Amino acid sequence: MIRVTTLSNPRLAQAFIDYMKTQGVILEMQSQGRTAELWLHDEAELARVEAALDIFLLDPLHPRYQAASWHSGDTGKGQFHYTPSSWLPALRNQAGPFTLGMTAVCVVVFILMNLVGDDQVISWLGFPAGPQQYVQVWRWVTHILLHFSLLHLLFNVMWWWYLAGLVEKYRGVVPLLVLTLVSAVVSGVVQSHFSGPLFGGLSGVVYALMGYVWWYGEKNPDSPLMMPRGVIVFALLWLFAGYFDIFGIAIANAAHVAGLVIGLLMAFWDTRHGIGTGRHR
Repeated sequence: MIRVTTLSNPRLAQAFIDYMKTQGVILEMQSQGRTAELWLHDEAELARVEAALDIFLLDPLHPRYQAASWHSGDTGKGQFHYTPSSWLPALRNQAGPFTLGMTAVCVVVFILMNLVGDDQVISWLGFPAGPQQYVQVWRWVTHILLHFSLLHLLFNVMWWWYLAGLVEKYRGVVPLLVLTLVSAVVSGVVQSHFSGPLFGGLSGVVYALMGYVWWYGEKNPDSPLMMPRGVIVFALLWLFAGYFDIFGIAIANAAHVAGLVIGLLMAFWDTRHGIGTGRHR
């Protein structure tokens, strides 16, 4: 069997399966949390399925797909079983322990900053302010834990949870850890060159993850690691807006650019050397 794609909506995935069944092609759905992987039994039909999938994704609610479900008799007879569950298991399912652990640490540090003051926490975790702090090696990384507003924190940890969760789930904790450490150090060095040591936030790492997931998905279209091109365009527009101070807020533009470049380079290396690729099971 060969995996064709991953869809975020199991009901739409079933509609596509039903439609392809009317075309004489058998697909199987494998649930992965709240997403659905589509697997093809006959690899000779891959090109045909991918062409049909492109059309389906343009208009998944077209009546032809609902009609196919009615025709196949799979309109809902035991196909989906949604049981009440708390939000915590859902979070755990979408992200691994490192992803969730980093999220929790960022939240704890933010609370601490509001209790004892930004300056105090920066004195503990901020980027090295001079040669005397260079040997305090944690500072080269811990600046990513600092967030100076609730909006700043929420924006970063939401993107981190989504992107880091994907990387940890499908590439493993070691690649995610390496990407996090490298992008934290490099984005910090670059940002400090332009603004000095008073900065913080996870956004440099987030941009590294954006670059990595996007490029990895472009080179491996069948991989669960992918980012819609519209989202990467949004990220680039955000960079553009930051450089021209459109929003009137302090944005670590240099860290964003450095992180994005690191993510792209690491994805280029992994895809060039076939690391973590493969579509068969």
